[in-house]
Amino acid sequence: QVQLVESGGGLVQPGGSLRLSCATSGFTFRLATMSWYRQAPGKQREWVARHRGSTNYADYADSVRGRFTISRDNTKNTVYLQMNNLKPEDTAVYYCKATFVRTDYWGQGTQVTVSS
Repeated sequence: QVQLVESGGGLVQPGGSLRLSCATSGFTFRLATMSWYRQAPGKQREWVARHRGSTNYADYADSVRGRFTISRDNTKNTVYLQMNNLKPEDTAVYYCKATFVRTDYWGQGTQVTVSS
């Protein structure tokens, strides 16, 4: 079955960096669109970044463009989110999503807290 497991979250000071990972299995990773979303307390889940496997195209939400980078390793079936210059408003649970054959699959999330 399809599995997505996020890791790499934690507590970081403003201006710091974290790299999230999402290890996957159960589908053809290189053909999937991989996305990161986040959900802050009391807010709706919001899209952060997306990487289309077939075209190597990536795009970002305005709030993170220039600070976050999405990448993937098709040999490891893993997608990453490098987060730099973190701000308190980046605090949220971060979720990985795979879209494959018009079906979405979600991970369980990893907490990122940006605080001094």
